[in-house]
Amino acid sequence: MLIDWCVDYIHMVHMSEPQQHTVSELNTFRRHAEVAGMSQDDIDRLTDYLSKNPAAGDEIKGTGGCRKVRFALARNTKGKSGGVRTITLFTGPNLPVFLITVFAKSKKVTLSKAERNGLKKLSDLIVADYSRRVMPIAAGDTG
Repeated sequence: MLIDWCVDYIHMVHMSEPQQHTVSELNTFRRHAEVAGMSQDDIDRLTDYLSKNPAAGDEIKGTGGCRKVRFALARNTKGKSGGVRTITLFTGPNLPVFLITVFAKSKKVTLSKAERNGLKKLSDLIVADYSRRVMPIAAGDTG
């Protein structure tokens, strides 16, 4: 269910340098990364890259801030077609970069209108949930 995707995300914080942005992944991302052939090293490299470049990739119109990021796998022997496409959500400096899903470039070329609409709904849920649960804590409002 779509709402479960939103509220069950886990945080993977990479903040070893002051200029880095927080990166969080949805629970489903890890499963999709495995299916796409990503190793733990690939996920770590992607997370590090996005923490330094949160607005990387091309914005997907009508999705509420989702971006399509092309990424080469370390073990890639197929050139450009051997990488993955990652869907991220980046809405600005006050929220993390969210890793939503990933798929092999050879498996999916474009997103359908229905998939883009689903990403818009998911994006709205993530932003609302994060704003409701995390931002008040960051501002010191624990009451």
